Amino acid sequence: MAPFRVFFTPFFVPSHTIPIADLACQFAARGVDSTVVVTPGNGAVIQRSVDRASRAGLPVRTLHYSFPSAEAGLPEGVENAGAVLTGDVSKVYATTDAVRGCHDRIFREHRPDAVVADFLFGWTIDTTRDLGIPLVFVHVIGAFPVMAMARVYQHWPQAQVAGGDRNGRFVVPHLPDRVEMVRSELPSNLMDRNATHVENLEKRIKAQRECFGVILNTFYELEPAYCDLYRTMDCRRAWYVGPCTLWPKDGQEEEEAATAAKGHHCVSWLDKQATESVVYVGFGSLLHFGKQQHWEMAWGLEASGRPFLWVLKESDFTGDGEGSLPEGFEERVRGRGLVVRGWVPQAAILHHRATGAFVTHLGWNSLNEGLHAGLPMITWPLAFEQFLTERLVVDILQVGVKMWDGFRSSVPASDDAQRALVSGEAISRVVGQFSPGEKEVEGMRKRAKEYGAMIRAAVRESGSSYRELTDLIDGLKAYRPYGGRMAPIDR
Repeated sequence: MAPFRVFFTPFFVPSHTIPIADLACQFAARGVDSTVVVTPGNGAVIQRSVDRASRAGLPVRTLHYSFPSAEAGLPEGVENAGAVLTGDVSKVYATTDAVRGCHDRIFREHRPDAVVADFLFGWTIDTTRDLGIPLVFVHVIGAFPVMAMARVYQHWPQAQVAGGDRNGRFVVPHLPDRVEMVRSELPSNLMDRNATHVENLEKRIKAQRECFGVILNTFYELEPAYCDLYRTMDCRRAWYVGPCTLWPKDGQEEEEAATAAKGHHCVSWLDKQATESVVYVGFGSLLHFGKQQHWEMAWGLEASGRPFLWVLKESDFTGDGEGSLPEGFEERVRGRGLVVRGWVPQAAILHHRATGAFVTHLGWNSLNEGLHAGLPMITWPLAFEQFLTERLVVDILQVGVKMWDGFRSSVPASDDAQRALVSGEAISRVVGQFSPGEKEVEGMRKRAKEYGAMIRAAVRESGSSYRELTDLIDGLKAYRPYGGRMAPIDR
């Protein structure tokens, strides 16, 4: 019998590409012939893990198509949002429609049995409907931010803010918890009702209600009320199969990761620090700070008195000195603080006995990694849905505190002049609170460890995410279109 074949199409951001590729490998581990459809540059981000799974005997591979560099106004070879400066991130997002022809051609040529597509590729429903194959959309974030954005879009409560005040507060209606937002912290596609991207969002929401179902990169126990609400209101079916990047690794992958971590000087530095004493500061691969914010961060960390490990992206430092640190800073904090430029073994850092807190932008993958390690968090959202996720972390899960509560904006800024600065004084005050034994911090740590245990249980055999993935695959295999519509499948 021919194998059951599923094609996966992630968007051009590492935080999308990596979890969707990991999802494809999990499908392959259940015997599904899995193909990740990517551009060469984005394929490079995941190729090592896909090749490792393939060598282990899993039926998984990548299939390349060309990235529309010219249409995006980007240099040849620059293909994902993690490889550009903040001001060019919008150019990558603008390519969403430009790849439609490539995807359509690939699906028609290869005729997979099902497609799992990034939610941003909402138009995929037209091709799959025409081909008579089931389509499952993927949200790489969780149920809480998805539901909060849906309720804001549906009811537009920000319109009640007097005079369009960017700092005006409002309550997101019809959620299980009271969620208060600031207008400026909303994702850009929820800022202006008449904007083109709002129309695009409407089309995507319509598509997710009409497709076979939706995957969310979360696990049920993290946000049960929001998982239940999403399943009953905003889609035909939903599966919670995450965190996709935290499914158990095979022995070879664990050994390679341990070897890479052991050889990194930051781990040797952590080995010399006291248990749960170090504040880890890392902001992911996508957005960038300018020179002034780096200086404020340096002053704040120095004044906090806490041991810290601060990771900076290589692109934060350019030839003209942009992004440089205050003179003598690294010498003054030597021994107590460490600045690392470039790649670090983040999982090993988060799980190290010396790491006691995590300063994070609240990208969904980073949030789950922090919970997996049982760490309290200092939240510093930068863009997109991260300000919504902050409400989940601080107010509902109660595993973190805000770095700063002043004027903030979810629209990615290309420099500090466009983004309100977080002062060194504020950074020092908040980071300084995270000392071992402090009552509030220990309460957050206890709750975070409980969620970490839930993650490990969810992705083990018989866990909730494991069962949901089994249910999804069985449902896709049982799919039968009829009368131009999708046949219902008993769950």
